[in-house]
Amino acid sequence: MTKPEFPIAWVRDSFPAFKSGDGFIFFDNGAGAQIPQVALDAVRNHLISHNVQRGGRYGKSREVDKSIQRARESVAMFLNAREPCEVAFGMNATSFIRLVSLALVEILGKRREIVVSDLDHEANIATWLALESRGVEIRWWKTREDGTLHTADLEPLLNSRTRLVACTAASNALGSIVNVKQAAEMAHAAGAEIFLDAVHYAPHGSLDVQDLDCDYLVCSGYKIFAPHMGFLWGKRPLLEALPTFREDFIPDSIPMKIEVGTFVYENVAGMDAVISYLEDLSHRLLPPSPATSRRARLLRAMEAIRDYEASLSLELVQRLSALDHVTIYGVTDPNQMRQRVPTLCFNLRRIEPVAVSAKCAEQGIGIRDGNMYSPRLLRRLGITPEVGAVRASLVHYNTVEEIERFTEVLQAMGRN
Repeated sequence: MTKPEFPIAWVRDSFPAFKSGDGFIFFDNGAGAQIPQVALDAVRNHLISHNVQRGGRYGKSREVDKSIQRARESVAMFLNAREPCEVAFGMNATSFIRLVSLALVEILGKRREIVVSDLDHEANIATWLALESRGVEIRWWKTREDGTLHTADLEPLLNSRTRLVACTAASNALGSIVNVKQAAEMAHAAGAEIFLDAVHYAPHGSLDVQDLDCDYLVCSGYKIFAPHMGFLWGKRPLLEALPTFREDFIPDSIPMKIEVGTFVYENVAGMDAVISYLEDLSHRLLPPSPATSRRARLLRAMEAIRDYEASLSLELVQRLSALDHVTIYGVTDPNQMRQRVPTLCFNLRRIEPVAVSAKCAEQGIGIRDGNMYSPRLLRRLGITPEVGAVRASLVHYNTVEEIERFTEVLQAMGRN
């Protein structure tokens, strides 16, 4: 059966940012994505209709309770969690990594080794390194020259003292996808747990925490087309065992024991609306059927996104590879585009990354330069973190035409 054509025109029409007419090309999605109209409407509706604190007995407060519960159920479905109560909302992934690390260090017992990777965002490295002062020993899962983590390199790091493996599902710098399912199997075989940073992967493909059999997972909603917010998922027994800080009046049960303080309710409503946007995308691929579950619709949308983005990755890699003054880091084999997301890290010969970004900005193209919050990875690749590299990070609303314009600008730089 022929797969339906990806509805790129409808997708772009769903995002108000692309209706300004300024022709701006946004290739900095790794720092935060644009927001669909449906999410903006949800935020606006919350602020107008029930911008009150939850937990009250009056109608507007009860509407907030319902809104949060709907969002929790939607995100649980997005992750294929066993129960909605396994999902906790907050500000961002970084704060949740810190929360879990501070809780785990209190209950490590004799297992005091934590494995971290140099492929990760610094938030999922430094947070665990900070526990060394509490007697934690860090073991390093090193990136190979191909810009990926190989599970064969993880196995010798695991032993009876390993408590946790902390790693990313996809590199925010290189776009490399990690075989986290196999990493989870290996960690569990050693009696350890696995903590996944899914921030960079989540906009690009489906997540199934039951299939991955991970123990903890964090995301930042603003990378997944939502307003600024984040969420933590964990297996219920593990979350219940975490000794989190809370005031006495907060129940010692999940998710309340984790959601200490007030988070941004309207942005959580926006995250809920993003899930409905993805379901609507599924309807554009195949007419809706009452027999089709929400999860099935979501999986259809995310698989279509994966297919479309693989074509973007191929286009981007091939066009930049054709420029002899460009060095690309990470996966470049045309046959392995599904082993990466359309995030490309590169440098231009004799042109500083900051100058590349500035020139692109002059031409109406938004990219990023620097260390991508992954200085250890850049050093591993022979790049000075203080100078850094250039990153173009695309998602499913970007187009081949934008890639063409981008490479034209890079090509012109090489001639100057």
